Amino acid sequence: MGKEIERKFLVSDKSFESMAVSSTEIRQAYLSVTPDATVRIRIADDNAWLTVKSRNHGAVRGEWEYAVPVSDAREMMDACCGYTVSKRRYIVPYCGRNWEVDVFSGHLAGLIVAEIELQHEDEAISLPPFAGREVTGDGRYYNSCLSDPSSPLPPLI
Repeated sequence: MGKEIERKFLVSDKSFESMAVSSTEIRQAYLSVTPDATVRIRIADDNAWLTVKSRNHGAVRGEWEYAVPVSDAREMMDACCGYTVSKRRYIVPYCGRNWEVDVFSGHLAGLIVAEIELQHEDEAISLPPFAGREVTGDGRYYNSCLSDPSSPLPPLI
């Protein structure tokens, strides 16, 4: 089983923009948003993936990801009722690590979240200047929860 170990932080300023080495437009939709198993379809550039994630245990959860044809991904997204997220992801190097900074658009405009993938849950990290309040484990900031247009936007800072 694959494991995802990540920490999430709200972004306190836009200094990440000048530090970024690349960015990608991402559109994703959720086929299942239950706490025990979220199922996501994502399109980024000319690639698409189907991802299954298990329930979080702190910063750790199971993750399985499979490449799918973009045409299939678009069809699956069309079948999803309202559970979509659009964002631009910036890759930002800091202290030898790559941070992913997601700038959300659409009904989530104004929300910016930074994530760092870890090798183990208690791994020490250096926080970049744009990292604000930590929201690891706060379900309001899971993309699967954010995808629901009827849910209120969580605090931005």
